[in-house]
Amino acid sequence: MDNNKINELKQKAKLIREGILDCIGVDKKGHLGGSMSSADLVAALYFYKMRINPNTPHDPDRDRFIFSKGHSVLAQYAALAELGFFPKSELKHTKELGSILQGHPEIRTPGVEANTGSLGQGLSIGIGMALAAKLDRRDSRVYVIVGDGELCEGQIWEAVTCANFYKLDNLVAIVDKNRFQASGNIKERYDIGDIKAKFDVYGWKTWEIDGHNMSEIVDALDQAELVKESPCSIIANTVKGKGVSFAENNFSFHNNSLTKEQYEQARKDIASIMA
Repeated sequence: MDNNKINELKQKAKLIREGILDCIGVDKKGHLGGSMSSADLVAALYFYKMRINPNTPHDPDRDRFIFSKGHSVLAQYAALAELGFFPKSELKHTKELGSILQGHPEIRTPGVEANTGSLGQGLSIGIGMALAAKLDRRDSRVYVIVGDGELCEGQIWEAVTCANFYKLDNLVAIVDKNRFQASGNIKERYDIGDIKAKFDVYGWKTWEIDGHNMSEIVDALDQAELVKESPCSIIANTVKGKGVSFAENNFSFHNNSLTKEQYEQARKDIASIMA
């Protein structure tokens, strides 16, 4: 991919990070850390790889995206608003009573494919969609983002073995490996070891990349599309809170509110990206 397109995707990731801040605002709790760490991945999916159209949201041939770690949905909301699934003005009403944008994904939100947030279940949902596409002889693809902290859920690994058994080459699992969960560093809380090796041993075609390097993200997504008779996983090494200086690698911003001063600093930090 040429540098102009890569830079366009980086700009989209920047807009997503700005949208995340719109969702959180001041003195309102929100999942900043994991939303920011996944912003580049979400940008590549929505603005490069996936076949979706806000004018035909129920097209049976569309690609599907499942945010298994649903608490990071703010990144998805920002992308959907940028695409025109709903007005950007809705972002500032996130988590308000009656809003179409709540703290975890709900299918009543335009562009959201499944209710998630009860960790460990999104990959299983994605498998169901991928199997359905196979049975219907459609070439749509399914992308699922899971968190590295989420991988301690047993259902994830049941899903991993199932996807391999059915040779779901239309399924891609992306691990947002930001190394932190709600209560601290994953190595200290529940270290499951070598994630890539685990996917490999279950028969998945797997890549490990820098989850903030847009060229690497795009290349891995392109390579995954060429694989036959095997599900694919992309282990994306990321930084919790990426783009916000005081939140990077700081688990206290997994789910926290921002003071007015912190909000303004976060705006400045993101504005400086690609400045």
